[in-house]
Amino acid sequence: MGEDRRLRAVVALARGMAGARTPRETWWAAADGSCRALSGSFAALSVWERERGLLRVLVNVGNRAADEEEFPEDETYPVHQFPEIAEFLHERWLEGGEPNAWVETAAGPVGGRRPGGYCHQRVAALRRRGRGCCVVAPVVLNGRAWGELYVARPAGEPVFHGDDAAFATVLASVVAAGLAQSERLEEARRLAFTDPLTGLGNRRAVDLRLDEAMEAHRRDGTVISLVVCDLNGLKKVNDSYGHAMGDQLLERFGSVLSRCAAELHGVLVARLGGDEFCLLTVGPSSDDVVRVAGDLCVRARELEPGDGVACGVASTGDAIGPLRSARRLFRLADAAQYRAKAAGSVEPVVAGREGEGAEDPVVSLADRPPPPVDPAHPGDRRRIRGRRS
Repeated sequence: MGEDRRLRAVVALARGMAGARTPRETWWAAADGSCRALSGSFAALSVWERERGLLRVLVNVGNRAADEEEFPEDETYPVHQFPEIAEFLHERWLEGGEPNAWVETAAGPVGGRRPGGYCHQRVAALRRRGRGCCVVAPVVLNGRAWGELYVARPAGEPVFHGDDAAFATVLASVVAAGLAQSERLEEARRLAFTDPLTGLGNRRAVDLRLDEAMEAHRRDGTVISLVVCDLNGLKKVNDSYGHAMGDQLLERFGSVLSRCAAELHGVLVARLGGDEFCLLTVGPSSDDVVRVAGDLCVRARELEPGDGVACGVASTGDAIGPLRSARRLFRLADAAQYRAKAAGSVEPVVAGREGEGAEDPVVSLADRPPPPVDPAHPGDRRRIRGRRS
């Protein structure tokens, strides 16, 4: 391959990875771009999962064999079968070696093969899948062995040579740069939708998920349920024991909420801010959601220090009337939670049940006197200023 063509291939690979929007798209762009650059028929990108001791395949592109999925659920190989990843990169490279690519063929070892000798597993895999040769390029990310890039050609095609291995080393560096950028973007996306204290979703994540759920509800009547919780006694804990203890209580309640929510499918657990949390489900019946909310109330009373939780539920599976907007579902759940707190209820209050019918609790609340509030309490200050929209 001429130098100009290789340069264009590198640029195409970098552009393809830069344009990816998700981790899967990034993996696919890395493998596909490298396969094209090396005139291969198949390529795979794998990651070394240190905690499991496995080399896990992330993506397979090109002419896949019958046992190869594009995005395999669990195609893994014990890393000891491929010691160049665990041994050469982790030990020898750090001592001054170079993480260069190498070539394997179905006929056995060739010049420029991997450091450490002949790899029977790779040769056997080539023969089993009708491939004549492959080039394997270690991927190093943030100074550590991350995984490998693998490109193969079918039997009967020209065998990769030393120049191809050197070029694959360059491609692996481009892939590593693209992966690093993808990981930074993914982390930024994760942080944008995550509460930093509890690790749960945040209000932005809830709004996005609720908008998507509304589309499903309008399309086919999918049941949407929202549980809004206000953790009781947080101000008292902060005043008596300090904010560190208050933060610990929030984290512990977040864990309890997450464990309870695990009983439901299609669920998102989030901290809305301050002492307010919510649980959003798409699909489960309202009865199942109310049951889980009741279990949550029981478990929250066991948290020390603290004083349980006020819990309100609104579900399209109950008689709440037409759901014209996501905002209305939030208001219904929030109003139910407000009544639970005012009454000191140890059980969830459910919109549309116990004689409420299709009445909008938000409207009815405007005509009834509010319960006593503590202006110093963050949650009460929010209610004094106005309802959340």
